[in-house]
Amino acid sequence: MPVKKKPAKKKAAPKKKVAAKKAAPKKKVVAKKAAPKKKVAAKKAAPVKKVAAKKAAPKKKVAPKKKTARKPNAAFMRPVQPDEALSAVVGSKPIPRTEVTKKLWAYIKKNDLQNPANRREIIADDKLKPLFGGKKKVNMFEMTKLVSTHMK
Repeated sequence: MPVKKKPAKKKAAPKKKVAAKKAAPKKKVVAKKAAPKKKVAAKKAAPVKKVAAKKAAPKKKVAPKKKTARKPNAAFMRPVQPDEALSAVVGSKPIPRTEVTKKLWAYIKKNDLQNPANRREIIADDKLKPLFGGKKKVNMFEMTKLVSTHMK
């Protein structure tokens, strides 16, 4: 390896002499004598509790929280009367909205009416076309909106 030469340092320019200003005379500080310390009788310190040395108390077993049964919303549980088009699928008796949805999905799965490529899409058959307003394909979220118009 070739040896690199260090660049030569530039010599600093000679400093100009500045006229010295006379400093104000310093005040003399008289050192105060410290008061003699009083001897204090050694007090016994309270024993320090050793937290780390104690064994941790065994944790108490907490009983798991009991799950309370959810109360159904009264509006969903109120029986509704399906019209003629809806009664062809879910029956003609008044039933709650939740049951209407369950029966609709049971009918859709039984007859394999979900689009295999997009499971959110429902392909309407002859019974479902009047429910869906004549549409051939309906999104599952749109389905509930369309079906709600067929309940009284």
